[in-house]
Amino acid sequence: MKVTTMLSSYSFLLFILLISANPYARALQEGGNGIEEELEDVKRSDFPTGFLFGVATSSYQIEGAILEDGKSLSNWDVFVHKNGNVNNGDTGDIATDHYHRYLEDIETIHSLGVDAYRFSISWSRILPNGKLGGVNAAGIMFYNSIIDNLLLRGIQPFVTIHHWDIPQVLSDEYGGWLNPLIQDDFVHFAETCFKNFGDRVRYWVTINEPNSVADLAYERGKHPPGHCSPPFGNCSAGNSDTEPLIAMHNMLLAHAKASKLYREQFQPKQGGVIGIVVQAIMYEPFADDEHDKEAVKRALANNVAWAFDPLVFGDYPPEMCRYHRNELPKFTPEERLLIRDSIDFLGLNHYATLYAKDCIHSSCARSDSACAPGGDRAIGGFVCTTAERGGVLIGEPTGLPTFSVVPRGMEEIVDSVKNRYHNKPMFITENGYSSPPQQEQVDDFQLDVKRIAFHKAYLAFLARAMRNGADVRGYFVWTLMDNFEWSLGYDVKLGLYSVDRATLNRIPRSSAKWYRNFLGNISSNSMQPRTAVAFWSKVGRAEE
Repeated sequence: MKVTTMLSSYSFLLFILLISANPYARALQEGGNGIEEELEDVKRSDFPTGFLFGVATSSYQIEGAILEDGKSLSNWDVFVHKNGNVNNGDTGDIATDHYHRYLEDIETIHSLGVDAYRFSISWSRILPNGKLGGVNAAGIMFYNSIIDNLLLRGIQPFVTIHHWDIPQVLSDEYGGWLNPLIQDDFVHFAETCFKNFGDRVRYWVTINEPNSVADLAYERGKHPPGHCSPPFGNCSAGNSDTEPLIAMHNMLLAHAKASKLYREQFQPKQGGVIGIVVQAIMYEPFADDEHDKEAVKRALANNVAWAFDPLVFGDYPPEMCRYHRNELPKFTPEERLLIRDSIDFLGLNHYATLYAKDCIHSSCARSDSACAPGGDRAIGGFVCTTAERGGVLIGEPTGLPTFSVVPRGMEEIVDSVKNRYHNKPMFITENGYSSPPQQEQVDDFQLDVKRIAFHKAYLAFLARAMRNGADVRGYFVWTLMDNFEWSLGYDVKLGLYSVDRATLNRIPRSSAKWYRNFLGNISSNSMQPRTAVAFWSKVGRAEE
C-alpha cells in the first residue's frame, strides 16, 4: 500500500482507518516478510512496574554550539566539513540547537510522560583538551542544568558518556581509538562525569555502539577518521582487516577501566549501575541449511558478541578467535580479570534484521550487489549479510539503507542475548523508524502512521519475549526529534517531533501523541515510585 500526493482526502482517511484497525497485519506486511501472526494491541500495562520508557538523543546530533562556551572541535566537527563525507554537505554546527533550547526540549520530553531520557555528554565540551587540559566549567554547568531539570520533572537521566564524538586534539595527538593512550583519557573523562553528575545519575552507559565505531570509522570509512581499505572502500588511510579489531580492543579496555573506577570509588555511595550499548542486528539464515545457520552464529558473534563476550566472559567470542588468529588482539591475564563481568546491564540498539549467507562453503561474489562487501574475509565473519533474498526484501523498507521492518527480530535478538548471557539485565536503548523518502508527504502532514505501527509491533514482540522470561528493564525510542543522522545528514527522519530546518521549531508528529497516550495507560496498581535502587536490587550492585 503506497500513499502518494494524488490520494483523495477520502481514500487517505480510509487508508488511516485500515492501518489503525490492524497496524501489524497491514502497515508492516508490505514488501517481503511481514508479521506472520497477529498480536494483540500492546499496552503500557503489559510491562512491569519499574520498566523504564524513554526517548534518546546524542550530543553531536542535537546540540550545535560548535565552539561556544569553551568547547573545542570534536572529530565530527572536523569530519563533516570535508567534502563528500555527509549527504548534502550537512553539518552539526547548529544541529537542532539543543544547546540553547534544552529547557524547551525538556518540557517536550516531560509532556510525553516518559520515565527516563537517554542523552550523551560531549567530551570536547567537558574536556576540550583531554586529560592534559582543565575541566570546562561552562560544560559542567550545561549538563548539570539538564540533569537537575529532568529530575525536577520526575525523569531519570540515562547518561551515555561517549556517543562517537571525541576531542579532535586526541585524534591529532595520537590517533584516537587506534592508540592505547586513549584508554586513560577516556577514564579521566568518565571520572569527571562521575564526580560532577553521579550524585544524581543512576544509569551510566560508557560507550555507545563500539561495534559500529569499529565498522563505520575503521572498516568502511564512513565516520571519522574515515579509515578503510578495499574491498570495503577506497580511503586515503587505513586497514579494514585489522584497524577495527584494534579500535574495539581499546574501547573495551577503556570501558572496563572506567567501570572498575566507578564500582570501586563511586557506585557504593551513588548507587547507580553501569553498562555498554551495542548495535544489535538480528540475523536469519539465507537458506534453510546448516551452513547458513552456522553463518547466523558467526554474524551474531561478529556483531553483538564481539563487544559483550569480553565484558561478560573475559575474552573474545570463540567464533571470532577461530578465524582471526594472529590479527585479533590478545588480552593479558590481568586484562581478562579486568574486563570480565565489567557490566551491570546490556544495552541493545536494535534497528535491523538481515539474512546471513555462508561464505566458507559457498561463493559470496563481491559483484553481488545484495551482499555487503567483505563477506569473504575474517573481519566479516565469512558471512554475506543482505536485506533481500530472491529480489524480495526481508521486510518493508525504511529510510535507513538495509534496515527493514522486521518486528519479530526484536524478540529474536532479545532471546539470543538472553540465552548467551544467562539472562543478564537488558535495556532496549534505541529502536526507531524512518519513513522512506517517497513517503515524506505523509510526514509533512504529521500523519506518521507507519512509525506508530512500527513501535506497536516491536513493543508487542518485546512484551512476548519478556513474558517468556527475558529480563528487559526499559525501552527508548530513537529519537525525540529529527536530528543530524551522521553521514546521512538531515535526510533521514526518525523523530517523534519533526524539526523545521529554517526555524528549528519542533513540531509534534502523530507518533508523539500516540506515545503520550500509550504511556498514560498505566493501571492503578502500577503507579508506584520508580527508584534506581529498588529497581536494581536484583543486580546486587546498588545496595552493596
